[in-house]
Amino acid sequence: MLRKSTFLMLLALTLSFTSFAQEAWSLQKCIEHARQNNLTLRQSQIAVSQAELTELGSRKARLPNVSGNGNFGYQYGRNIDPTTNDFVNSRIGFNSIRLDAGVTIYNGGRIKNTIKQSEFDLAAAKEDANTQFQNISLQMASSYLNILLSKEQVTIAKRAIEQTREQLSQIDKRINAGTVPKADRLDILAQIARNEQTLIQAENTVEINYLTLKNILELEPDYNLEIIIPADLMNIEETAEAYTLGSVYQQALGTQSSIKASEARMKSAELSIPIAKAGSMPTLSAFAQLDTRWSSASKNVDGFTEPAFGNPQPVLIDNELSSVSFPSADPILSNNPYFNQLDQNFGQAFGLSLNIPIYNNHRNKINIERAKLGILSSELNNRQAKQQLKADVQNAIASARAARLELTASETSLEATKAAYSNAEKSYNLGAINTLELTTAKTNLDTAELNVARAKYDYVFRLKIIDFYLGKNLNLN
Repeated sequence: MLRKSTFLMLLALTLSFTSFAQEAWSLQKCIEHARQNNLTLRQSQIAVSQAELTELGSRKARLPNVSGNGNFGYQYGRNIDPTTNDFVNSRIGFNSIRLDAGVTIYNGGRIKNTIKQSEFDLAAAKEDANTQFQNISLQMASSYLNILLSKEQVTIAKRAIEQTREQLSQIDKRINAGTVPKADRLDILAQIARNEQTLIQAENTVEINYLTLKNILELEPDYNLEIIIPADLMNIEETAEAYTLGSVYQQALGTQSSIKASEARMKSAELSIPIAKAGSMPTLSAFAQLDTRWSSASKNVDGFTEPAFGNPQPVLIDNELSSVSFPSADPILSNNPYFNQLDQNFGQAFGLSLNIPIYNNHRNKINIERAKLGILSSELNNRQAKQQLKADVQNAIASARAARLELTASETSLEATKAAYSNAEKSYNLGAINTLELTTAKTNLDTAELNVARAKYDYVFRLKIIDFYLGKNLNLN
């Protein structure tokens, strides 16, 4: 029994230490964790890396290109000896090695403009990634505030249960004293049951909101996540009335990555026209070439045999046919070594190449017209993005002002409900109202407290949306 008690004590201490050692997550920590682990954000970073590679490839297009090739094989039958260009009728082994180099000197500015275009495309990809990050951050703030709201709802529900249980204790005393009927106890028990139901719903909402936050953070559902509760959430320097559409919209134009990405794409589209026009411009290139060959048919002449007279040949001399023998000597041949041939057949070439396009089925003209349409499309997209931003800013300010009015109204309602409940308690103690009327007043009070909590967090979130458009860091401290 002692061992079991010792084990349970150690287990409790371990769990207590683990809970104490766990670091609570602030909103900033959640956002930074999502930046590194959220799949959507990681996907957007891949798009940035691809744009970086495209931009690097555009820059490297200015460098020379060098390529080498070689072949080895056999020829059968009547063929041309690749080293002597003579016709031979035999099996010949051959080998050739070649190295080519080339560099573009002028191509109508295509490389220069392609580099600029890829830079704008890279900037647009980075701003797209920032847009994704901003959207995830806003979702994070919403989930974070929903957890805080649901936690406060749990606190309100627990407090309501405690208060109702105190009422039950007082009523039990009055029932025992015979001042109120036993049936009054049933209304209080029903109120406790409703409060417990509200508590369960609030606790379930906490779990659901935590799961939503874990999903954004790419954490496992069973991860023991706990967030930091800000000390003074309503310590807000600005109010919704302090913001105007003009001022917020002008700042949002300079802070929103979606607008920056749209403008970068518009500049990229503008470069499509000079790139398309370069297709009708001459291209001047420099080239150089090294090559050598080997053939198994190549022979070295090491000398000649002793001259000898061959068979007489008929010859016409002074119109008379005579027979004459001529001396001849045969060459003494040996195989020409492989590396000797490579040295003997080594050749070089260099020069300039000019390509002047004359007619290519209207391809360049079509590309220019397509580039013009691309510019028009990007300009319209930019205007649409700005119009949407203005509408979003206007909606954010209107929603924040409405949330502020809702908070003020709910606070006023709470004060009135508190006064009504206090009066109901006094009336009940005097016997002027029954238990049902008292529990109804208590229910109204609980509802008013929940409404204030809801309105408070909604107002804070609406202000955070305005901060988002102003380019401020999202925090709750």
